[in-house]
Amino acid sequence: MGHRHKADTQWRCDLTPEQYQVLREEGTERRFTSALNAEYRKGVFVCAGCGEPLFKSDMKYDSKTGWPSFFTAIADAIETKVDRKLFAQRTEYHCASCGGHQGHVFEDGPNPTGLRYCNNGVALKFIPD
Repeated sequence: MGHRHKADTQWRCDLTPEQYQVLREEGTERRFTSALNAEYRKGVFVCAGCGEPLFKSDMKYDSKTGWPSFFTAIADAIETKVDRKLFAQRTEYHCASCGGHQGHVFEDGPNPTGLRYCNNGVALKFIPD
């Protein structure tokens, strides 16, 4: 059975309350609370829900927003959808493997993409090379 098809009770057992709130309920962690915001070693950032690789360390940059930010993602690792929860329409992205909410993508990032994948640190785990 794929990660996407876990029962809610299993997700609650597998994740911390903070991870569950972000990954399964599309919550947002407070700015500057994630140690991953300052993580710049070589390695890979994986989904905290299922372990699927989402970003490589060379895709990360300091957006000065208080959340880990990336200018691109590993091919086919994420999916997007329109988020209309706040007054402005935003683009949400989530892990393509388990559907776990990661963050929102904005068009104010650096070259070469001009994108900023603004990620909740609690939704990621870092695996150094």
